[in-house]
Amino acid sequence: MKVCVIGSGYVGLVAGAGFAEIGHVVRCVDIDKDKIDALHRGEVPIYEPGLDDLFERNKKAEKLTFSTDVGPSVSWAEVVIIAVGTPEREDGSADLSAVIEVAKTIGDNIDGYTVVACKSTVPVGTNEKVRMTIAERTDQLFSVVSNPEFLREGEAIEDFMHPPRVVIGTTDPKAEKIMRSLYAPLYGYYDAQDRIICMDPRSAEVTKYVANAFLATRITFINEMANLCEAVGADITKVRIGAGTDPRIGLYYFYPGCGYGGSCFPKDVQALIRTGKANNYPLTVLESVDGANDHQKLAPFRKITERFGGELAGKTVALWGLAFKSETDDIRESSAIYIAKALLDAGATLRAHDPIAISNFRRLITDKPTYVTDMYEALDGADALIIATDWDAYRRADIAEVSKRLKGNVVVDGRNIWADADLPATWQYDGIGLGHLK
Repeated sequence: MKVCVIGSGYVGLVAGAGFAEIGHVVRCVDIDKDKIDALHRGEVPIYEPGLDDLFERNKKAEKLTFSTDVGPSVSWAEVVIIAVGTPEREDGSADLSAVIEVAKTIGDNIDGYTVVACKSTVPVGTNEKVRMTIAERTDQLFSVVSNPEFLREGEAIEDFMHPPRVVIGTTDPKAEKIMRSLYAPLYGYYDAQDRIICMDPRSAEVTKYVANAFLATRITFINEMANLCEAVGADITKVRIGAGTDPRIGLYYFYPGCGYGGSCFPKDVQALIRTGKANNYPLTVLESVDGANDHQKLAPFRKITERFGGELAGKTVALWGLAFKSETDDIRESSAIYIAKALLDAGATLRAHDPIAISNFRRLITDKPTYVTDMYEALDGADALIIATDWDAYRRADIAEVSKRLKGNVVVDGRNIWADADLPATWQYDGIGLGHLK
């Protein structure tokens, strides 16, 4: 099947490489010439484990190509996938300008029956707007379907190649058949019947938001319970297992820490809140989740401030972890951003490390922190260490080396990666929800 993916960012590249891997002929297009030139040179602009291999293999086989010629690529394709960004405006609403511009281009260029699949995360009703925009500009037959993505950063290739489900929003039987054929190579016959789930477009749009909002709520709930454990002297690592092994609850996305971040959860929670208000149904649970998560991001900062008696001026703090989660270079809404800014505003000197995300973080917070490429070097001369991302390198760190390099003895573990480790008795160690240590 000939597939045109419009938008060569995170979702577009993963989808394009994935569709090529399962046998389709894919053309990824973007109006950013520098990005397309880099892709032609074999340079993948994002960090995602496994993506380089899929990219190189399918590019070499000429099943994955790249172009800035959007119009001819649309005319060539049987399925056009919209994967452009929908950034959040200042008022919390989604900026759909790129989606609508793409819809206009599709309307001007489709040649014969075409399925247009919207993979961008969009508010309820957007697929209908895309359909109307295309219809205003063409007499060709087409169908617009909602096809939300459920990719976890750091595990996106696994999620694409082995998805627990594919959601397709359409009421057009012909479009449904084509979309089922598009994804069918991912499954055996019977799994395809069960796991390719079709529904109306609005329900598909809501499904994406509900999934992310629920996971964000789980994370916030366990963080709230961690804070309660601190207050009453309990151990959240034990409480989590005791509650989460109930099959009705589960342990997945049930880890305490310093809040959720990234490009999806914060934006999607706020978008769902706005949708509720727009339809005269306030989503009070999600409003609380949003506020509680903002508060949780600064938990390590509050802990370290307390350790130093409220005065951080003149202190040097090592910050391990800048990405919002491990196995990604994405810093969007990372707790490290909030922690770093708070430390600097309080007069502290900051020494920062991350295995992958330093260059992205440096573009956001430029001159004040000292960025180092060796995690132990970040500890040199530091009065305290904050761990904000659960990279395996930090989890496996040589505790003796940490103790030797760290000038002070304050360690705030925002991800509880050392909660069960044998730590020096001289350390003032604090995690999230470890009330039994106080």
